[in-house]
Amino acid sequence: MLSKFRGSQLRLLARRFQPGVGIQEADPAISLRTRARPGRLGRSFVGRRCFSGEGKPPKGFEQFYKNNKSKPKESQTAESSKSEAPKETPKETPKESKEAESGHQSQSKDSSKGGKGSEKDPKMPSGGPADSQRQIVVFSLAAGLLAMYYASQGSSSENEITIQEMLRDYLLKGHVERLQIVNKSFCRVHLRPDAPTGENEPRRPGPKTMTIQLGSPDTFEAKLEQAQNDLGIAPMEHVPIQYIDESDLMSEILPHIPTLLFLIPLLFAARFMANGMGPGTPGVGGPGGRNIFSIGKAFPAGQKDLKSKVKFADVAGLDQAKAEVVEFVDFLRSPTKYEQLGARVPKGGLLVGPPGTGKTLLAKAVAGEADCPFFSMSGSDFIEMFVGVGPSRVRDLFQQARANSPSIIFIDEIDAVGRRRGKGGFSGGNDERENTLNQMLVEMDGFVSGTGVVVLAGTNRVDILDPALTRPGRFDRQIAIDKPDLAEREKIFMVHLKPVTLHKQLSAEEVAKRMASLTPGFAGADIANICNEAAIFAARRTAESVEMQDFERATERVLGGLPKQNSLMSPAEKRTVALHESGHAVAGWFLEHADPLLKVSIVPRSSGALGFAQYLPAEMSLFSKEAILDKIAVALGGRAAEELFVKKISTGASDDLDKVTKMAYSMVAVYGMNSELGLLSYGQNNASEQFYKPYSEETGRKIDEQTRSIVDEQYKRVKELLQEQSDKLQQLADRLAEKETLVYHDLVEVLGERPFSIKEELNKFVTAGGNPFTHDMGSPNDGENDKGDTDGQESKEEESASQAQSTGTEAKAPQAQA
Repeated sequence: MLSKFRGSQLRLLARRFQPGVGIQEADPAISLRTRARPGRLGRSFVGRRCFSGEGKPPKGFEQFYKNNKSKPKESQTAESSKSEAPKETPKETPKESKEAESGHQSQSKDSSKGGKGSEKDPKMPSGGPADSQRQIVVFSLAAGLLAMYYASQGSSSENEITIQEMLRDYLLKGHVERLQIVNKSFCRVHLRPDAPTGENEPRRPGPKTMTIQLGSPDTFEAKLEQAQNDLGIAPMEHVPIQYIDESDLMSEILPHIPTLLFLIPLLFAARFMANGMGPGTPGVGGPGGRNIFSIGKAFPAGQKDLKSKVKFADVAGLDQAKAEVVEFVDFLRSPTKYEQLGARVPKGGLLVGPPGTGKTLLAKAVAGEADCPFFSMSGSDFIEMFVGVGPSRVRDLFQQARANSPSIIFIDEIDAVGRRRGKGGFSGGNDERENTLNQMLVEMDGFVSGTGVVVLAGTNRVDILDPALTRPGRFDRQIAIDKPDLAEREKIFMVHLKPVTLHKQLSAEEVAKRMASLTPGFAGADIANICNEAAIFAARRTAESVEMQDFERATERVLGGLPKQNSLMSPAEKRTVALHESGHAVAGWFLEHADPLLKVSIVPRSSGALGFAQYLPAEMSLFSKEAILDKIAVALGGRAAEELFVKKISTGASDDLDKVTKMAYSMVAVYGMNSELGLLSYGQNNASEQFYKPYSEETGRKIDEQTRSIVDEQYKRVKELLQEQSDKLQQLADRLAEKETLVYHDLVEVLGERPFSIKEELNKFVTAGGNPFTHDMGSPNDGENDKGDTDGQESKEEESASQAQSTGTEAKAPQAQA
């Protein structure tokens, strides 16, 4: 009867747990439980019906059920089980429920893996919480060992007595039962059960032991035998002595604990160095950066997954350079159309240009646009304190690039490792830099050099690079990135004005056009700095937008420094500076080939200049002899005004005289503009030959004489001009002393219209509207943008962004060298 009842209940239970209801088949565990506990069958069934209705298996039986495929039902099951469980089952604590859920999730994950067990998450960094917990466990274990060591030392010392104490307190009173000499190092004294442990302590039952440290067991045994004989104890009744050898694990470990405690920090330090320092970053070795074991590996920035945010659209100007760089990328993307015509992929391109022109920015744009892997390193990254690291990193870099070919390698500031070799240098044959360069030469064009890797490099010192590095076959192209022209500067200003909040009466096009006309010779970095400084000045005066005056102050800040608020000049000094700057202004206003004057100021600057006269230079590559002579005369106008109207000369013309000397010397010794020396050039183009003069002493004397003659002639000429215009010069000096700064319209009011045709750049600036904020105060050329070398050998650093005649004992404004 009972079996029939059980069978019917089991069939009913199987029907309850049908597929679609929550459980796909009857659970054998439930049938076993039913047979074992028939009295609670109905109650047990009702509880399981409540849980299984939503598809969640009973607690403790999760491993017997198949996982549900729909995860949203699990959350619903949890909610329903929480609401219904108190009716039929005991209430679970939150902790137990969380453990059950976590156990169910872990079992589900294990079952989904097909019994393979848990696997480590590849996204989990190796230096994460697991390592921290491991370190905590190790240090806790070390602290426990240390505590155990000291505890064992303390416990052993509590029961330790001397031989005399044992003889006097225990042996004499008959409390010693037996002695054990352990490992011939100490003696264990076993007392009788009724013996006290001390003189004043009561007798307590139980085994008691004392310890005696032994120096020599034979000596101890002899003393013990003599003491017993003296007490009159018969030899047969002497305390028995037993020799034993014990090998306790703790006794073996405890002596080594101090050594382990000393070695554990060293092991952690070694592991820390092996993994590197700091959190792991892509492209840097190990979970913690570069380590001592990967010192010879190359770690290019970003490696093949480098994705720059800079695009070609963000690079304003540089149209020709961008076209050539894009062609390199096109070579790698579709080399077939070039190979069909017999062309080969260029192996390298050298980005050459002055600082701040956008070489690295162009490389970032290549990284942002290229679909192929891009590897970037700096020239200084190859050199370390260890010998052989540089060549090893070069090999590793090219090996990575070839493994991911087609790819691009960019080496920034390659002159750090690509300098010219040998030639009487102080370094030996094993110089690390030369070895690095040799390895780079081999990798770029050697026996093992392959295809599919293009090398781009940037430098502003192409003149010092090794010829073997710059030859075709290694760097097939030298991509010149010069300072931007007028149109390119306007585009660059438009890019850098995008984040700037301009005044509502100003437009970005208007500001860019006016600023571009005022900044010839400025590089992209200079333009970005001016826009940033303008925004800073506007924020400093708590304005809501950037105005023209902010750009004016920004350009003066970039080139000449801030006005010196605490610099107080005496009236005599102020008058001298005003006459000096007025002399420059009048000379530049009435000389035909001089650059148009825009602004005159006698406000001292932090650069050291006490005043300046600013001009708008024309963008010219060739300068005539007459133009250079006019520039010399303008530079001498300040000294001439001091001599004529102050009746004494000062040190304020030191910077002017330096520029005049260089321009006059270049006319005589470089440009062949002197009839006495003829069409010869004695310029020293190589800095290593500075102690060698390619001319005789007689020729040197003639050069000095002709240079002095040119300067004297132009000084006489400008003095005559200033005497003719003395009234206007005095009026200009008076107004300048009063207002301290005069702009273009103020100059027109005092000096009248310029007697020569207005230049196109000046016309654009004047007709742009508003009061010209004539910007540069102490610009790089200071009126000496006068080089006319048709061979293009002169440095671009000699070209100026603007021209200013500085007055001061040490005028430190940027200047050109003619």
